[in-house]
Amino acid sequence: MTDHIHRGPFRAGDRVQLTGPKGRMNTITLIEGAAFGTHRGDLKHDEIIGKPEGSIVRNQNGIEYLAFRPLMTDFVLSMPRGAAIIYPKDAAQIVVEGDIFPGARVVEAGVGSGGLSMYLLRAIGDAGQLDSFERRSEFAEIAQANVSTELGRRPTNWNVHLGDLQDELPKKIAPGTVDRVVLDMLAPWECIEAVADALSPGGLVIGYVATVTQLSRFAEAIRESAHFAEPTAWESMVRGWHLQGLAVRPEHRMIGHTGFLITARRLAPGTVLPEFKKRPSKTDFADEDISVWNPDHLGERKVGEKKLRKNLRSASAAAETSVARSDETDNQPN
Repeated sequence: MTDHIHRGPFRAGDRVQLTGPKGRMNTITLIEGAAFGTHRGDLKHDEIIGKPEGSIVRNQNGIEYLAFRPLMTDFVLSMPRGAAIIYPKDAAQIVVEGDIFPGARVVEAGVGSGGLSMYLLRAIGDAGQLDSFERRSEFAEIAQANVSTELGRRPTNWNVHLGDLQDELPKKIAPGTVDRVVLDMLAPWECIEAVADALSPGGLVIGYVATVTQLSRFAEAIRESAHFAEPTAWESMVRGWHLQGLAVRPEHRMIGHTGFLITARRLAPGTVLPEFKKRPSKTDFADEDISVWNPDHLGERKVGEKKLRKNLRSASAAAETSVARSDETDNQPN
């Protein structure tokens, strides 16, 4: 079984991104005999099926739409969500700066809505292995449905485990067998010992945290563990540009701070890291500080239980349709 084929003429079952008047985008799944209805008129799916990507299609009133298959980034930004997603700009940094390579064995916690899982699965290829850990079963189900929708199948080299990473990782993964660990969680410092045991010497841990306080505590915990080389931290910002004739300028809005990234390499067991530079005195962290790292304090909007159930139904339905379409394609004679 193969992933969706992202080339060739549009086929029934394909997702299509339609860009219409004023640049408004809509994503539909092609069904023979169906129509995409708007207040401007209906666009028959049969008018799209068989055409190559990048075609202009017209509805019954002559309104034009530009048709492309959505990129993975398009899907990640619009898919049903459980937890907040890691933005594509940060996922790209994780894949590149985390040196995620074909054939790598990668551990991810938590799985969120599955956006980063898709990028990791693409990077490691069929020869790699991804083990994702998630505390909430609803998030895990939405993530698995979203990945199945995008890939057209449930990857056989992807395992999703329920529970806290520090508890479940030693039960699921043999010591010293993991190449990379990606931590997207509230308190990654709680997992340092379990992560160090799982990583092979030279392996890399990469953390994604929202606040400076989290970043500081994680960095200090990495140093205090004595299992890793000196950590490196950074953030990325993306600013789009308006391109219209001579009116070339930065966009008024940009994707600014979304999170900090921090990486560290696993030392060989027993290695004592030299004091390359003078260390500042240890910073004390109070347990009460955790209150300033919760989503409410950070201004993040929580997904309500009703919305979560709706997103789970939507993601599951999309996954069933996508997998069924992929199975039909695989069973067709060449």
